[in-house]
Amino acid sequence: MKNAINPASVRKPFGNYNHGFLVPQGASLLVTSGQLGIALDDTIPEGVTAQAELCFKAIGAILEEAGMTYADVIRISGFVTRREDFPAYMAVRDRYTLDPKPVSTLLVVGGFTRAEFLVEVEVTAAKVVTL
Repeated sequence: MKNAINPASVRKPFGNYNHGFLVPQGASLLVTSGQLGIALDDTIPEGVTAQAELCFKAIGAILEEAGMTYADVIRISGFVTRREDFPAYMAVRDRYTLDPKPVSTLLVVGGFTRAEFLVEVEVTAAKVVTL
């Protein structure tokens, strides 16, 4: 369904991602808002690993509601507040990414709406519609 694009003229990806994806005509497209590491009871766990787990679990629920899975994710955008949290975030992200690996961007940002938030994740997913 989706075709990974990794031109030989562009340096190989640094990690578990592809440089691009080509989505065919007729595919359903899902775009999520950024998900934060906050539980249903409004608790916010300490640490980027626990927060990232909540982000990806929320995304999984959104995908399921749309009739999709992590196999349909074509793009992940992650945002962390501290450069040193990069490895912990990536370890969580890599547990949720399936082959072929989606395209991925990670940014270090100054903060979120509340100081307790350490990570935010959004995805784009595409799935061919079968009639």
